[in-house]
Amino acid sequence: MFTLHAEHEMNCSTAAARHLASSGVDVYTSVVGAVGALYGPLHGGANEAVLRMLARIGTVAAIPAFLAGVKAKKEKLFGFGHRVYKNFDPRAAIIRRVADDVFAVQGKDPLIDVAIALEAAARSDDYFVSRSLYPNVDFYSGLVYRAMGFPPAFFTVLFAVPRVVGYLAHWREQAADPDLRIARPQEVYTGVWLRDVEPVGARAGPAGAAAGAAAQTSLPDTFGEVPPSNAYRRRVAGVNWQ
Repeated sequence: MFTLHAEHEMNCSTAAARHLASSGVDVYTSVVGAVGALYGPLHGGANEAVLRMLARIGTVAAIPAFLAGVKAKKEKLFGFGHRVYKNFDPRAAIIRRVADDVFAVQGKDPLIDVAIALEAAARSDDYFVSRSLYPNVDFYSGLVYRAMGFPPAFFTVLFAVPRVVGYLAHWREQAADPDLRIARPQEVYTGVWLRDVEPVGARAGPAGAAAGAAAQTSLPDTFGEVPPSNAYRRRVAGVNWQ
């Protein structure tokens, strides 16, 4: 399980570790920040979210209604899909076999039938197949850890133990780099370019606020086009912008 959960590629928590390390923080701060990112339900906390999802579904008979809710954007399908493994997560197939081995010793988890039926239903539905939504490493790992006696609150810790090796390697690489520069991602603003600001006195009370909002939408921009900065030009050109 630790090998399957090992840190790899520039995932969310690894990027957090490197981002923090770029500021020169100590190794503890860098790793804690990475684990904080790992805790999120869209990252390493997904295995705990899968258990909650399966418990909420409850029975195999309730799966069609649940998947209909997912398609209607009313439900969230955890444990499916991956940013890198677009067709199938090879780790999921191994953990599925590990689950059978663990259940043979510890006893079968009552939610495993729901999990198997949910996987089968999703993999036979064009809606999920066309979106490359297949079980990932988190789908069965929570069931395995729970069968081994670990409470869900321990899942992030169990996920972090093997990943710390990668976090430490990234921190050390950053710390040992004599040319280290602090991470400063660029951004492209796509919102309203110029706005007229209503005077504070005109905003008093609901009526004034409503009138101010109406006036603001009707006022034209009073400034000409602002030329892009040199930093923006370099970034777009891909030359000397990091």
